Amino acid sequence: MIRFLFRFAAMVSLAVSVIMAVLDTTRSVVASQIVMTPLRTSWNSVSPDTLVSFETFVRGKLHPLAWDMGLSWVIDQPGFILFALLAFLLYCVGYRRQPFAGRYAIG
Repeated sequence: MIRFLFRFAAMVSLAVSVIMAVLDTTRSVVASQIVMTPLRTSWNSVSPDTLVSFETFVRGKLHPLAWDMGLSWVIDQPGFILFALLAFLLYCVGYRRQPFAGRYAIG
């Protein structure tokens, strides 16, 4: 059940990644140059209050340097790359490994 939830979250994250990539591709065609929208810009256009709340939470609960040196840099990266990476990590956690019994030839 838990693996299913991780795989489902990976699928949702991959869907968001593809949507963001299509939006960036459309903007790139219109602008005749490569456009990669940072996650901060997308997040700020969708819900600016939650972005400010997340920054306040990280600065207050963790450390101000965690925001300044770490997370601020991460959310300045293109959103479709971050969501694709998140989808990959979630899929790796939810992946069901096949048992190795019977795979080796007895010689």
